[in-house]
Amino acid sequence: MLELTQKAEFFTETITELLALAKQEGASAAEACINAGTGISVNVRKQDVETIEQHQEQNLSVTLYFGQQKGSADTTDLSRASMVETIKAAAHIAQFTLPDSCAGLPEQEYLAKTWPDLDLYHPWSITPEEAIEFAKTMEAYALQLDPGITNSEGVSLSTYAGMNVYGCTRGFLATTSATQHEVSIGLIAGRDSEMQRDYSYTIARDPKDLWTYERVAQDAVLRTLRKMQPRKLKTGAVPVIFEASLAVGLFSSYLKAVSGGSLYRDSSFLLDSLGQQVFPKWCSLFEDPFVPKALGSSPFDAEGVQVKPQYLVEQGRVNTYLLSTYAARKLGLTPTGHAGGVHNVYLQTSAPSLSFTELVQKMDRGLIVTELMGQGVNLVTGDYSRGAAGLWVENGIIQYPVAEITIAGNLRDMFLNMVAISNDIETRGRIHSGSVLLERMMVAGH
Repeated sequence: MLELTQKAEFFTETITELLALAKQEGASAAEACINAGTGISVNVRKQDVETIEQHQEQNLSVTLYFGQQKGSADTTDLSRASMVETIKAAAHIAQFTLPDSCAGLPEQEYLAKTWPDLDLYHPWSITPEEAIEFAKTMEAYALQLDPGITNSEGVSLSTYAGMNVYGCTRGFLATTSATQHEVSIGLIAGRDSEMQRDYSYTIARDPKDLWTYERVAQDAVLRTLRKMQPRKLKTGAVPVIFEASLAVGLFSSYLKAVSGGSLYRDSSFLLDSLGQQVFPKWCSLFEDPFVPKALGSSPFDAEGVQVKPQYLVEQGRVNTYLLSTYAARKLGLTPTGHAGGVHNVYLQTSAPSLSFTELVQKMDRGLIVTELMGQGVNLVTGDYSRGAAGLWVENGIIQYPVAEITIAGNLRDMFLNMVAISNDIETRGRIHSGSVLLERMMVAGH
């Protein structure tokens, strides 16, 4: 991984040379990017090593603009001869593309000029042998925690260090480095003819910030055992809590619906929604790209456009769309720094803080959703229908697990009918949210 950082100067020189070659080829503008990375991953099941993989990759991509015509090409070979061929390939492709008035680099004024060090690079100097031993120890620990756990689906450990060098002919050239490490375990519980499975995981930029293997194993055991002997529900409309790890999916659907690609294609149920009340007034979504070590942190977006802390939703109202340069031009707006996605989105509430137990008590009677299946989310209409499993609540107390149900609603109604959020914040991703209580959804059982 040290070798990767030593290549930074070579990658920077390569991008500079590539952009010069693009100009010589007659391009009116050009952008180029090198992605390189190294890492290992191991999988252990029942104390046997199933896979060991060593990752070593590098890729160069280039896009040329000839007026409003665009051509792209890429290669894994960074020799000068290969770069020349890649440039010529991109130029050739551009000849056959239709002119697009929205194509092109971001205007100079939108590009980042300075940026902070976000402390994203923390290599894990673990050897494959050490990773295997770690996985075996974790699996053995998990299997002895409870006699109800009868089998393992395995432990996976992966570590990755990557570097990105991006430059364009507007004078922007920057290098970013980041690491990501993950450990997960899947477990099986069995009794008579019944079997249930579940898993848990931890992920971080810095290996020091990973959960202990004991915590991951204990969480996986809890999640697996609570699914045993599920019952079915009668069909009806009831209050629903989305567990924090699933609540982030609701907000992910919102972010997709206000993203440029969905909007300019007229394929979103939130068209023309700027300023509209989409969530309750107590709910805001705040984005902060500059949180040190965070999984969604970035000093600029994928086009080099400046990013900033901002409210995506403020007091329930849509404050901004999420736009790349191309999407912004299609919509007649300005880029928002979201080429490549969002950066650390935090659900904020002005309502009193509730623990998960208090949230369940507030619901009193209804369904806690702990697992979702299928892809039944229609962003064009907002219709939402997915297979689910979870826990049934009576008198504010969890009674028993439920399975073989479907939950349905419309995202617009679901967002507006959010009642409360708990403080059990899910932090293993770009979106941070606690569990969310919805006033009611249709639950189809038998």
